[in-house]
Amino acid sequence: MSAPAPRPPLGQRLQRLFLTGLLTLLPLWLTWVVVKFVFVLLGDLSKPLVQPSLQGIASRNPMAFGWLVEPWVQGAIALVATVLAILLVGWLARRVIGQRLLRWFEALVSRIPLASTVYGSARKLLDILQTKPDGTQRVVLIDFPHTEMKTLGFVTRVMREAGTGRELAAVYVPTTPNPTSGYLEIVPVEKITPTDWNVDQAMSFIISGGAVAPETIPFSPPAARQPGAGA
Repeated sequence: MSAPAPRPPLGQRLQRLFLTGLLTLLPLWLTWVVVKFVFVLLGDLSKPLVQPSLQGIASRNPMAFGWLVEPWVQGAIALVATVLAILLVGWLARRVIGQRLLRWFEALVSRIPLASTVYGSARKLLDILQTKPDGTQRVVLIDFPHTEMKTLGFVTRVMREAGTGRELAAVYVPTTPNPTSGYLEIVPVEKITPTDWNVDQAMSFIISGGAVAPETIPFSPPAARQPGAGA
């Protein structure tokens, strides 16, 4: 009968337990960071309107409604109010009256110099990401930060180089796990590696830090994969 295997040293066992606990908590922490960012951002939009109303109700009847001044209560009600407002805007946007109001608002914003630039650029970016591209795949891979590494990006526009006429693509590269910030790269079209992903799949890949991904992915541009391309 073989002797039992010796137990690893205490330091090694603690290291394994630490790594196991860390890998267990990291996805939960990442989820909390993203959800907290979105919820706090949404809640802060309605707090200036919700807080005075709740404080007024609580001051008139502190015994019954004193709990309304608690920060977490005000934050939760502000979040609910913002979500309801977003749903209302979405409902109005699908109606004729909502579309008229939106056109009136856009006409008003267009008269404000800085606001018109920011709103117009953001509106155009969102419209681009929601529509299918013409001629160029929307979700692509580009060399970044060097030729042996790739990053995921969205083609927002195709232009031509002055003088040569070479096609250049404007590629928005979002960061992980917050895709609302990122980089803008101008890349020759022949250097782009197209994918068959849609925008939702790409967002899942970015937010999850690459954990949600297909089993295979292209890495080289089509020209480099052709037989004899490097000859």
